[in-house]
Amino acid sequence: MRRFRWKFWAVGWLVALVPFGVQAQAPTLTLRQAVDRALRKNPLAAAAHADVQSAEAGTALAKTALWPRLNFTEDLSRGNDPVYVFGTKLRQQRFAQNDFSLNALNRPTPVGNFTTRFSGQWMLFNGFETQQQMRGAQLGAQSATSVEKAADQGIVFQVVQAYQAVLYAQRQLDVAQHEQQTAEVLVHDAETRVKAGLAIDSDLLSAQVNLAARQQENIAAEGAVETAWAELDAAVGGAIGPRPQLHPIDAKTFPEGALEEDVTKALAARPDLKALRQQTAALDQNAKAARSDFFPQVSAYGNWETDRQTFAGDGGNNWVAGAQLNLDILPLGKRAHLEQARAAQAKAAAEERGQEQQIRLAVSRAFTGHQTAERMVATAHAAMDQSAEGLRILRNRYDAGLATMTDLLHAEDAQRQSQNNYWQAAYGNTVAYAALLYATGQLTPDTAETLQ
Repeated sequence: MRRFRWKFWAVGWLVALVPFGVQAQAPTLTLRQAVDRALRKNPLAAAAHADVQSAEAGTALAKTALWPRLNFTEDLSRGNDPVYVFGTKLRQQRFAQNDFSLNALNRPTPVGNFTTRFSGQWMLFNGFETQQQMRGAQLGAQSATSVEKAADQGIVFQVVQAYQAVLYAQRQLDVAQHEQQTAEVLVHDAETRVKAGLAIDSDLLSAQVNLAARQQENIAAEGAVETAWAELDAAVGGAIGPRPQLHPIDAKTFPEGALEEDVTKALAARPDLKALRQQTAALDQNAKAARSDFFPQVSAYGNWETDRQTFAGDGGNNWVAGAQLNLDILPLGKRAHLEQARAAQAKAAAEERGQEQQIRLAVSRAFTGHQTAERMVATAHAAMDQSAEGLRILRNRYDAGLATMTDLLHAEDAQRQSQNNYWQAAYGNTVAYAALLYATGQLTPDTAETLQ
């Protein structure tokens, strides 16, 4: 009977190993491939890149204030307004002696005019306001680039979490499937022992209840796999398609540093903090530009035009050029604008200090989480080995009639729980280290690749 029973145990293991053979035929998706796909297709990455393009366009727009403005105008008009007729005939250079008659001046004949005009204006000096606005726009573009890098790191971390979640869910499913096969063998073994008078009906009922519980766990594990795949699809920016085989991430020890060193790295490398600093510097430039608005402005202007009675006919032409000094002697609105710019500057500086505090806290949490996860892996591995040995001893005692079905089921539960705890700790350790890299601003596609 023992030989017959061990055949069932072997069949259970073979059935449990079938999915591995099936998965081996599927294409493999590595963590680096998933990260690269996400950075290409994730909508958050596309939105951050669009913000960078918008900021760069803002920089180009600010530079245009240094160049003169040139305009071309083609105008067609007709009327009998006395002033209009008088001026139009003068510009067309066809004013005659009879146009001075009172009747011609008071009730002129309608006149048509075709005007071609070129005009321009150039700001020569405005207290360096334009240069400061340009510098602020450049810092804004740099800030947008840093925000894009922060978004990319967030996407990488999201992919690492989702990738690990799929691996862990698949491990749970493998364990659940194996435990269900084992439970089926236990039911068959209990039936055989009851028929042989070596066990009582309660042993069979316990085995059947255990099988029902393992079936429920198997169903829940299948649902968890589907949910994990959906999260990975969302992380990489869309459905992957046919389910590939993921490259396993083995449990390993990651390098450990000192908390203060990690905090220093974070304060120097975090792209979101860089973005805030650059934004604060941009607002400083805006405040300087608001102060420069109090200075007098000097500009040059010019105008050349030709006026004709017909579109292709002859006519007169004239030009005007000059320079203009403009000084606001009652700058109430400019004072309010300056106060607004200073308030935005103070707010940005406060947000920068607050972000530094949050980064210190985030690094501290990630550092502690990583150390805790490292220790949990070793503990969970030892517990898994101990539970496996305990189950082996209980099986031998059960076969010898020295242990009950309840004892065996408890040992099975302990081994299953220890396996789940181990893989949860192993995958959690990888995520914890990735979280530390993310908190210190070091999580990139290259560093993510070292996790695997």
